[in-house]
Amino acid sequence: MDTPQPTFEEMQARVLHRDGLMLVIDKPAGIAVHKGPKGGPNLEVSFDALRYGLPRPPVLAHRLDRDTSGCLVLGRHRKATASLGLLFKHGKISKTYWAVVEGGPADDEGEINIPLGRLDAERGWWQKPDPNGLPSLSRWKVIGRGNGLSWLALEPITGRTHQLRVHCAASGFPIVGDNIYGNGPRFGEPSLHLHAREIVIPLSKNKPPVRVTAPVPLHLQERLRSCGWNGEEALAAQETLPVQETSAA
Repeated sequence: MDTPQPTFEEMQARVLHRDGLMLVIDKPAGIAVHKGPKGGPNLEVSFDALRYGLPRPPVLAHRLDRDTSGCLVLGRHRKATASLGLLFKHGKISKTYWAVVEGGPADDEGEINIPLGRLDAERGWWQKPDPNGLPSLSRWKVIGRGNGLSWLALEPITGRTHQLRVHCAASGFPIVGDNIYGNGPRFGEPSLHLHAREIVIPLSKNKPPVRVTAPVPLHLQERLRSCGWNGEEALAAQETLPVQETSAA
């Protein structure tokens, strides 16, 4: 699925959070975050639309894969970007991804602890399970199941390249549409069913962390519904229901 270069208006419409330090935008699937060796559309080219009065456009504080959608953090100035970079580096920022996978784990939650290494010299970004690779840990929880698919919430404890994609595939439940580690997209359908759903950023000890949620993109909705997702409004209502207390018999 190829996404064209966003217009200024489209970029501004994708801002989920804005403060003096950072922006969190809803990255569309199918577009690189920065310019690659082959050129083509990329989000960085459009960051000038997100200056909001500052002298320079924001810059990437981290990366998302080309085909991954969802929460992407940008630093609004150098000091902010450096601070965000340290938070990412030291694992202080928590990230939750939603994925639709083929099949699914037998249990309802668990961990995947598989070291990862580079696949080969020619495929610089591609990874593989490697006993001598870097330690890599992911946590997962099943939110729903249906039609031979599972809807997972994934939390990468470490931040290796393609970590969630490799971990799911190596565990026997590749992410739907993964054209590198899974079975690829079906003809005429969008590709990777991986979405950076939520990010939690602690900026101050005296204030609650910034928590940002990215809406489910269209290309995930059909398969999420088959696993029990009933839409954003239903989910929001469910999350705000009061806890029912029960007395012991």
